[in-house]
Amino acid sequence: MYKIIACDLDETLIRTDRTISKEDKKAIQKATSLGVKFVPATGRGFNTVDETLKELGLYEKENEYVISYNGGAITENKGNKLLHFKGIPFELAQELYKRGLNYDVCIHVYTKTNVYAYNYLQEEIDYLAGRMEVTEIFDDNIDFLKGQDIVKCLYMNTDYSYLNKIEEDLKDITKNIDVSYSSNRYIEFNHQGVSKGSGLKSLAKLLGVDIADTIAIGDNFNDLSMIKAAGLGVGVQNTVESMKKECDVITKATYNENAVAEIINKYILNSL
Repeated sequence: MYKIIACDLDETLIRTDRTISKEDKKAIQKATSLGVKFVPATGRGFNTVDETLKELGLYEKENEYVISYNGGAITENKGNKLLHFKGIPFELAQELYKRGLNYDVCIHVYTKTNVYAYNYLQEEIDYLAGRMEVTEIFDDNIDFLKGQDIVKCLYMNTDYSYLNKIEEDLKDITKNIDVSYSSNRYIEFNHQGVSKGSGLKSLAKLLGVDIADTIAIGDNFNDLSMIKAAGLGVGVQNTVESMKKECDVITKATYNENAVAEIINKYILNSL
């Protein structure tokens, strides 16, 4: 039986109305009662996942885990105990921030505990409502963060081709870091080797679980590494079309239609 399910949150488990369906919750709780680890795997920070953990009955639980910051951190739910962390140097974050000022983007800078945003557009404010707390900043530098651990930076623009152009423009400073896309609006910059896939592998090793005994569920390019790493890599029906061929399974359901329950029922509960 599969022992770990690593699951993306936004547009995979969490629906458009910011809720988790009763069917998904019921399936997850049945799986966890059998000893399966249900592990949220998100680009957001671990301190933004508490409400989701409460809904799933995993809040403050020992031996239950979250993969956050696209694999930059692994925490145990009890006390948000940090087990693994890998961020980016301040100098790189500063350069990404300053270069971002030249583009039509909202810039995010993530520390272990806070998210800062420049050019914090109303569209972005609306999108992040209920997801995370953000501090708006206005300076042309991030000198105030010097000496702090910085996890990642990202740019937001809903024009995917524009983000692709930015990626090409930044090749001179991004060749030694991981670049990924998420939520059809972000280009993200992480420490080299940091990804949800590496996070899943690290957690499996920590728990003594064969990677073949894991499931990964996602919808976007920042989920692809864990989908390819897992024993069973699942894309929900609303997965980015060009990514579907990389998945072992595509659900019939979208994230608004109990896609996670579909997988748990088929590959965990019905296999008993």
